[in-house]
Amino acid sequence: MRRMKTRVLCAAFVVMAAGAAATLGQKGGPVETGRGSTDAARRFLEGRWGLLTYDIYPHKRPAIRLDGQGSLAFDRFGNLDVQIRVNPETAALLDAAGIPSASGFLSIVGRVAVDMQARTLTYFLEGQPPLGAPSGPLALNRPRHWRVDDGVLTLITKGDAGELLSVGRWQKAP
Repeated sequence: MRRMKTRVLCAAFVVMAAGAAATLGQKGGPVETGRGSTDAARRFLEGRWGLLTYDIYPHKRPAIRLDGQGSLAFDRFGNLDVQIRVNPETAALLDAAGIPSASGFLSIVGRVAVDMQARTLTYFLEGQPPLGAPSGPLALNRPRHWRVDDGVLTLITKGDAGELLSVGRWQKAP
């Protein structure tokens, strides 16, 4: 039985990895380039971004505006590094809402798949299983819907019913 579960999990991981590779444009054949392509989106996202605002909407609790500083970095290979430091008051609000922070520090390191059709970013994080039920407003296995307005990157996380869970706004660093 245990062997069967392991095989099922391995098969699910292979299917997911293949889907991620296809999303990243690594499926056999040439990668599309030009305006509106995944390659163009990756090139646009490449670099360092500074946090402007980050609002979190915990279930049945008041919204939390992260009061702190943060950076988000993408490289040309889809690697992601997000570091946010919040003040002690904000860390206490996050903890009370069930969002743990390590002494006021939120960190995400992994890879990102860009989906141009759905306009989403999906995280694949180092050391974390790709499968699992989403939970909480910052659940990393939920896709981030993205848009760009006047050079500001907005990442929006939605719940199963389409409710707003988080909105992060980032400005590209010079």
